[in-house]
Amino acid sequence: MKALGVESVPPGDWRLEIKFDGYRAVAVVNDGTVELWSRNEKPLTAGYPEVVAALRELRCTSAVLDGEIVAMDDQGRSRFQLLQQRDLKPGAGPIIFYVFDLLQQDGNSLLDRPIEERQEALRVLIGARKGGAVRLSPVFDSKPEQLLAAAREQGLEGIIAKRAGSVYEPDRRSGAWLKWKVHGEQEFVIGGFTPPKNSRPHFGAILVGYYQDGRLQYAGKVGSGFGHAKLASLHAEFRRRRVDDSPFVNLPLGRRSRFGGGMTAGEMRHVTWIAPELVCQVRFTEWTDDGLLRHPVFLGLRSDKNAREVRREAGPASA
Repeated sequence: MKALGVESVPPGDWRLEIKFDGYRAVAVVNDGTVELWSRNEKPLTAGYPEVVAALRELRCTSAVLDGEIVAMDDQGRSRFQLLQQRDLKPGAGPIIFYVFDLLQQDGNSLLDRPIEERQEALRVLIGARKGGAVRLSPVFDSKPEQLLAAAREQGLEGIIAKRAGSVYEPDRRSGAWLKWKVHGEQEFVIGGFTPPKNSRPHFGAILVGYYQDGRLQYAGKVGSGFGHAKLASLHAEFRRRRVDDSPFVNLPLGRRSRFGGGMTAGEMRHVTWIAPELVCQVRFTEWTDDGLLRHPVFLGLRSDKNAREVRREAGPASA
């Protein structure tokens, strides 16, 4: 089940949680065997042995749990960049699987049960453990504005609001689950790169976009957030995907953007285009009036996302 991005939470009865910054994952437990799967149905089991070991300890014959695999910083905040570092250096940093829904237990489907019943069954299954690699995502008794303000103060990504009484709707973004972000951050599809400048090797910036009505829309250039090793590894991925023509349907733009994200016909002559297959996470301050990203920063690739599912999301909440 997917959350719909919003710029405010409408009136109503909502169950509130913190939005984690990691890999969404479904855990399948069956007679002592544990599998972890991404939202895009990619296997994650081998990468997180501590989570697998903790799930084997659950007192059930079988279960399907929904949650987020995260890496925590020294302030106890989930950070996608730390998860990327863990992927590059296995064994570095604590990994936690925060679970927030229970879809099946011991052969009984819970999909049509209200969220309150599902989360109570999950609480009983997980128990009151505050440590370890598998933990319960807390539900907060607060107003959305208050929780978002607390998330902003603590440097968190945002909040999730789930409508009271709602059932679980697999692969849907019905609006029963909402996400309200503090920062501008979302996935984008990489469609090209510019040549390197000055002392930087490999490439200068990546061109990113999102799908709208089945067509890839240009959203801007991202030139910061790359370490030397990341520049090299990304360039290797890019070379394997070179194509002759731009995958963006709205290029060239008629004029240069004052924030540096524009792409005129003249600038396009220096771009190397790639097949729009790679998905990356980008943090930014806002969307400009002409639909481009302001102050974007590359956070990492997302192997758990399908490029064709990337859409423009609601902007960050204003302070």
